Amino acid sequence: MAVAVNLLDFDATGLAGYFAGLGEKPFRARQVLRWMHRSGQDDFDAMTDIAGSLREKLRANAGIMPPAIVSDRLSGDGARKFVFDVGGGNAVETVFIPEGGRGTLCVSTQVGCALDCAFCSTGSQGFNRNLTAAEIIGQLWQVNRALGACPDGRVVDNVVLMGMGEPLANFGNLVTALRLLLDDNAYGLSRRRVTVSTSGLVPMIDRLRDECPVALAVSLHAPDDALRDRLVPINRRYPLRELMAACLRYLDEAPRDFVTFEYVMLDEVNDSEEHARRLLCLTREVPCKFNLIPFNPFPGSSFRRSPSPRVRRFAEILMNAGIVTTTRKVRGEDIGAACGQLAGQVRDRTRRGRWPAAAVHEVRSQ
Repeated sequence: MAVAVNLLDFDATGLAGYFAGLGEKPFRARQVLRWMHRSGQDDFDAMTDIAGSLREKLRANAGIMPPAIVSDRLSGDGARKFVFDVGGGNAVETVFIPEGGRGTLCVSTQVGCALDCAFCSTGSQGFNRNLTAAEIIGQLWQVNRALGACPDGRVVDNVVLMGMGEPLANFGNLVTALRLLLDDNAYGLSRRRVTVSTSGLVPMIDRLRDECPVALAVSLHAPDDALRDRLVPINRRYPLRELMAACLRYLDEAPRDFVTFEYVMLDEVNDSEEHARRLLCLTREVPCKFNLIPFNPFPGSSFRRSPSPRVRRFAEILMNAGIVTTTRKVRGEDIGAACGQLAGQVRDRTRRGRWPAAAVHEVRSQ
């Protein structure tokens, strides 16, 4: 029996192309897109404004198949972590963070991560594969249902692609998901409400600028190449000079007039006053804001969280120079849902120590 086509894998253009192959007009694709994403519907028979003949074709050939939720845990601070089964013994994690009248969803893009950043639990699990577009957008699809947001409701109004994995290393599927997030027939988010976080894949930053510019966050974590080489190994391939230049180019098309630099605060590693002053020199030409992230410990890590007084002094130096600086509130730590703690379940297929060359080849081939 043929495997059904998963309609969650298509953005508007892709779905219209698939429907053309069925002999259907483009407006039918838009109708189904609204049923799937705005109403959270996966039953073709419930799509009452499409023809019975089309429903019959879809039942025979297609399905709406998001990844299954295998765990749903609520933190004492209101954060909620979902674990999704993505097959082959693998699972990925997604976190919903309510804050006042705003709901942010932190979405994963890969099963594990090959970048192996020294302070990140996800990277310590290894890497298995990229998520499909259906598995990326399906996280939001399922969370909307779990939160009671459908039909046509919105609890999630801000999406950040900074869960498990490096989004720009899964570029094609990422862009399909981004286009659905922005499409008025799907989730209708503004570009300012969708953020892609990257560790610094310079060629892919340029491609994102050209194909689907949204808000950009860069995991910086160090003010110089020597330290960043140790904390963020991809820096050996794309050093800070190239990364800063890419950030400037991105702002030519960006929906915001700044880049957010994320900076995890590691005790006596990157958190001195001198580090802060060197950061000011590094980023002086890039319109930016800083998001300081208290380190969230995980099993096997040798790092410690910077003391609060040192974090405050670090932030003060940046703010006194006129740079908007926030310190991220730790959310979901009691359920392993805080920044840097997402681990899921990953059957590692990598050979540690050999990633940069192989990954650069993969990125360039996309």
